[in-house]
Amino acid sequence: MGLKEEKVMELAMEAGQLLLENGAEISRTSETMQRICQAYGVCSEETFVLSNGIFLTGGGAGKGYFAKVRHIPVSGTCLERVIAVNQLSREIEAGKHTPDEAARILIKIRGEKGKKWTDIFASGIGSGAFCCFFGGGLADGTAAFCAGILVSVLTRGMQVMKLSKITRNIAGCLAVSIFCGLAYAVGMGEHLDYMIIGSVMPMVPGVAFINAIREIVNEDYISGAVRMLDTVTVFLCIASGVGVGILVLNHILGGVFL
Repeated sequence: MGLKEEKVMELAMEAGQLLLENGAEISRTSETMQRICQAYGVCSEETFVLSNGIFLTGGGAGKGYFAKVRHIPVSGTCLERVIAVNQLSREIEAGKHTPDEAARILIKIRGEKGKKWTDIFASGIGSGAFCCFFGGGLADGTAAFCAGILVSVLTRGMQVMKLSKITRNIAGCLAVSIFCGLAYAVGMGEHLDYMIIGSVMPMVPGVAFINAIREIVNEDYISGAVRMLDTVTVFLCIASGVGVGILVLNHILGGVFL
């Protein structure tokens, strides 16, 4: 296998990793890698994609072999990067980029950072909106808005500290449940349950849960099971954090929430 073919395979591997680690489903990842290889004339590739790993091989028939395995931990979702990689794959199929140009674009996509304050504000808006949607009033929505901002700031800070996702989820839900309980105790809201429900909604892994179901339906049972286990773990962390928060509030405030 020549240098150009190896570059193409490396490019496909990098694109697949970007897709997978940012929440793309298995079928999309595999198809994108195949399309990139075929667009550059590499038709001997074989891909095997799991929710936390990619296997890519190519070559043979006297041309040498390419084989690479890459472990990709299950992480969060960034649909903006998924869209960017999909757009790049379409442009590659249209012949707009050489392998080197496409590799530089992938590096740029990976290096792009989200709009931190926009995401934090959106978390607050989502929390307040869900609180009102489930039946809370304006005061409840305001408290949930503040709690949503709080949980976003806390989880981002813990991510920078490289704490595990389980720790981040439990600690974040613990913090917002205590915050909502204190806000309720001082009269800032009227419905503690709606306030807490709205506040934790930004932490619910909705995209990952839907992708898990889609992969099981598509008979990617291993990947679907891994994603489903990950989402169930997050659900348990959310429940644990809220439960412990309520226990702490009851201890501090003398059983007000029992």
